[in-house]
Amino acid sequence: MPQTSLPPAADAPAEKSAPPARSLRVRRLSGRDRLVLGLMVGVPTLIQAVLVWIPTLLSVGLSFMKWNGLNLADIRPAGLSNYTYAVQDYPPFWPAVAHNIIWLAFLALVATPIGLLLAVLLDQKIRGTRLYQSIFFAPVMLSMVMVGIVWQLVYARNEGLLNNLLGTAGTPGAVDWFGDSGVNLWAALVATTWRHAGYIMVLYLAGLKGIDPSLREAAAIDGSNAWQTFFRVVLPAMRPINIVIVVITIIEALRAFDIVYLINKGTNGLELLSVLVIQNLVGVGQVIGVGSALAVILLLISLGPIVYYLVRTFRRAD
Repeated sequence: MPQTSLPPAADAPAEKSAPPARSLRVRRLSGRDRLVLGLMVGVPTLIQAVLVWIPTLLSVGLSFMKWNGLNLADIRPAGLSNYTYAVQDYPPFWPAVAHNIIWLAFLALVATPIGLLLAVLLDQKIRGTRLYQSIFFAPVMLSMVMVGIVWQLVYARNEGLLNNLLGTAGTPGAVDWFGDSGVNLWAALVATTWRHAGYIMVLYLAGLKGIDPSLREAAAIDGSNAWQTFFRVVLPAMRPINIVIVVITIIEALRAFDIVYLINKGTNGLELLSVLVIQNLVGVGQVIGVGSALAVILLLISLGPIVYYLVRTFRRAD
């Protein structure tokens, strides 16, 4: 029989031709795009410069000047005399430095661990966890002035809650928690902790929610208990949160002002660098040069531990 052959198209499927490669074109920004981009970058930069960087540079410049803050023609160069006076001849300076160090140590070693403990407890599947989170976070929504007023009701000598609980209210044995220079710093730190711990709790809760559950499962398979799992697996995995919290704790400790100024205007055992800055920059007999020098010193003290911690952390990560 004669063999019938199929046409070449039927013998083998036709090869599909590859789609033509797209030419990569760089789209140029239109005039409107440039305007929007310029506003998005320029407006925040301008606000940052006006509110932060320009005042900072002016403070650095004024720290080397003598000026009473009234007439620009009265500005005179002073060299390092403002810094010399602040460090050597200004009596509240070193007590304020010591109090700021105590403030930082207390927030780092007491308030922050309390916030971390609250976050770990509330991260468990317990009934009413949302309610507890709201209760502990409520002080964060209050200003430091309001926090000071609340704790004045607690610490008042004659009508305060604490002295009433101790049974000493209205008696000679009542403790003047805000008036006694031996205890008022610690009383103010407890009040600050009440607010700071709730803030730290929220940050750590966000970090704990973002942890991959498989990390805990792998640690449990390896035989780690809950304590080992948290400190060897969970806490290191929250390194970005830890960095933020360290920076926040340092800033909160060194810029503390509201509560001590409300108590006794930052005197009688509550001297802080931030209070000394305001006392020299504002009010009668203001000394702009000394106040600016104190502000620069406070800025350097703030930046020192933050930069050291960040450099060390990122170098270790590399």
